[in-house]
Amino acid sequence: MKAVVTMKYGSPEMLQLREVDKPVPDDNQVLVKVHAASLNKGNIVMLRGEPVLARPFIGLTKPKHPIPGGDMAGIVEAVGKNIKDFQVGDEVFGDLSASGWGSYAEYVVAPEKALVKKPRNLSFEEAASVPMAAVTALQGLKKGNIKQGERVLIYGASGGVGTFAVQIAKAYGAEVTAFCSEQKKETVESLGADHVYDYKKEDLTNHTARYDLIIGVNGYQPISVYKRALSQAGRYVMIGGSTEKLYESMFLGAWHSLFGKKKMTNLLQRANKEDLEEIRKLLEREKLNPVIDRVFPLNDIQNAFRYMEEGHAKGKVVITI
Repeated sequence: MKAVVTMKYGSPEMLQLREVDKPVPDDNQVLVKVHAASLNKGNIVMLRGEPVLARPFIGLTKPKHPIPGGDMAGIVEAVGKNIKDFQVGDEVFGDLSASGWGSYAEYVVAPEKALVKKPRNLSFEEAASVPMAAVTALQGLKKGNIKQGERVLIYGASGGVGTFAVQIAKAYGAEVTAFCSEQKKETVESLGADHVYDYKKEDLTNHTARYDLIIGVNGYQPISVYKRALSQAGRYVMIGGSTEKLYESMFLGAWHSLFGKKKMTNLLQRANKEDLEEIRKLLEREKLNPVIDRVFPLNDIQNAFRYMEEGHAKGKVVITI
């Protein structure tokens, strides 16, 4: 089969399309013919090997998993004898980040816990854009203890995680304010955000509104700015971001949380089948609509990564296989 393989850290040129052996499922695995996959910030980390803090998990000197790719959607081609939830011909989607990665390939094997049934109202490309970003958004909102009727701010609302966070917060009954670039305001407004600001024109430092929950996607602002924008008992959750921002949320966030009722923390996303099932139900009820910016074929994977690294994508970047 054809697969994208990377044997060392570096630039997108490290991603090579090669012929490799087709995987064979064991008794507890499903073999899936992959129709589409997608890119997330985690894929960039695995390509570059940065930040170095991630290397104990992704490989100290070279990639631990030579075939990258976490999100995927496809059709079940074979099942192990212990598989109960799926059968040959089922359309599925899932997140392979906790089970060996490998979705940038024509076929992949996965445990049942990594997959759920694909909603019938979604294409394979749409389904592949969902798992990691949507579950990250859901877990961030849950960690922030989102409640109906609360005022929620999504800062960085136009990327993969942000577009899902806006929609999930609305599905939970929140009043949603979003910050993004001017070019992406129309997209974010179409997702149901109640208020949308251009972050270059509306400085959060001088922003007068206060929020019960703030999701800082990539944590662009200093933590003190987010703290100021919280209500008296507000919560801040940072999702992604630089090593500097991660340390800031871990240590300064913990320090700020010791005094007063405001709580500040960060999220480490983990693949979770129950959360993905919740996302699937929201998709089927059309409470969530994936936002896809661009679609690349597998043999153009290098340009897909270059485009992703530019940081201008509205929603997700998808790979067709």
